[in-house]
Amino acid sequence: MKIAHLSDLHLLDLTGVSPLRFLNKRISGYFNLRIRRKHIHRVDYVRAMGKQLDRLDIDHVIITGDITNMALESEFAFARDVIANELELTPERLTIVPGNHDAYTRGAYKKGRFAAYFSEYLRSDLPELSIKLPMGPFPVVKLRGAVAIVGLSTAVPQMPFIAAGELGHLQVTALEKVVMHPEVKRRTLVLALHHPVEAPPSSLKAWLEGLRDRDALLSALAMQPHALVLHGHLHRRISRPLDRRFAHLGATSASLHHADGARHSAFNVYTFDDEGKFVDQWSEVLEEDQKTYRREAVPESTWA
Repeated sequence: MKIAHLSDLHLLDLTGVSPLRFLNKRISGYFNLRIRRKHIHRVDYVRAMGKQLDRLDIDHVIITGDITNMALESEFAFARDVIANELELTPERLTIVPGNHDAYTRGAYKKGRFAAYFSEYLRSDLPELSIKLPMGPFPVVKLRGAVAIVGLSTAVPQMPFIAAGELGHLQVTALEKVVMHPEVKRRTLVLALHHPVEAPPSSLKAWLEGLRDRDALLSALAMQPHALVLHGHLHRRISRPLDRRFAHLGATSASLHHADGARHSAFNVYTFDDEGKFVDQWSEVLEEDQKTYRREAVPESTWA
């Protein structure tokens, strides 16, 4: 089995958006886009991935959040169109979870905007174990061959300049039941969430950007002998062990144009044998011609 891991698409579309919609936290996000990100995140980089996914004969795709920039309806509609019609990813072939940008304001969070636009993709194979959250029913479980993919939501609205995530007690409790389910236990666990589970280098960074209940998540996984834990958020390709039992793997932003090869547009690929054993991992990095890819190892790195 071959799984592709994309993240942080940051697809922008402000068509028909009233200026009044920016009289909140979005004002800082808008200036960030115009000053820092205008020429950095490129939708054509995401579109290019569709053909490469087909060339590699990928069985399943995981997108670990930040589909949008400011959680506007126009952005969600655009992202849904790119994913469904340009990347041609069906609900059966895709696991998708939200990031902090998909819960950018309290209004977008409370109205369940992410869940509304991606409802078909949030159908779980174990729906009785999901709980209803503003971002949708989570955990989302996709049983695929010898692999059990479990998607979690760490997306919660925060004050400006804070990008931390949180699972919440109810979701952690639900996850404990999921990982003990017989259909999950007999498969290799692949956990997908937006925020890294590894602790940031400082308590301040943890409060500003980290997963605030990471200890509760690790406790829920206490009985797991091994697993893959996939995340985004850092806009960097990262591979490192977590708690000596788990491979902790980060994908960079799919749309990012960057001089640093560890940050430039890419997606990760993970392969498993018929018994669910994790066999290999690598990154597909977009070349300058924006059409071809080069294969690289997923570099060992940290938050820095």
